[in-house]
Amino acid sequence: MSLWLIRHPKVEIKPGICYGRLEVPLAENYRAEVAAIRAQLPNAPETVWSSPAVHCQRAALGFGGKVKLDARLLELDFGQWEGRRWDSFHGEESEAWARDPWSRRPPGGETGEEMEARVAEIRREILAAARGHGLAVVLTHGGVIRIWRRLAEGCDRAESLEWNVPCGSMWEAK
Repeated sequence: MSLWLIRHPKVEIKPGICYGRLEVPLAENYRAEVAAIRAQLPNAPETVWSSPAVHCQRAALGFGGKVKLDARLLELDFGQWEGRRWDSFHGEESEAWARDPWSRRPPGGETGEEMEARVAEIRREILAAARGHGLAVVLTHGGVIRIWRRLAEGCDRAESLEWNVPCGSMWEAK
């Protein structure tokens, strides 16, 4: 079994905008980006598990294989902060969240602990389902990849928040 975590291709959104669950379109050249990512894989995937975010779903179709959508692969829900500029968040609520994103939630959103619980659950299921099969891909978001890798590598939460997970990047999953 070979399993790869892939962050979705670049999206069309202005820099500095908060988007977790916000539906944003893929960049115009996303097909070329998907082809370049696919070319780095050892062969075509049998299965592509994907976040149901539209920018993930559209990209998933370019990898071949059976696409399985699962909401547990969605990015953190930033609630009322979705679509706003990061630098527009001022005050105790946003400062408290920045100090402790694991147990605090953006207004109307979810905590990092809630996200981690759903990622841990789908990670176990995907690893069990992929065992004994050929190549599989998990097409998802930066936050999901950070949590998955943190669980696999056993590092602390603070360290995982420092990892750079650019659009289109990929890691062999464990």
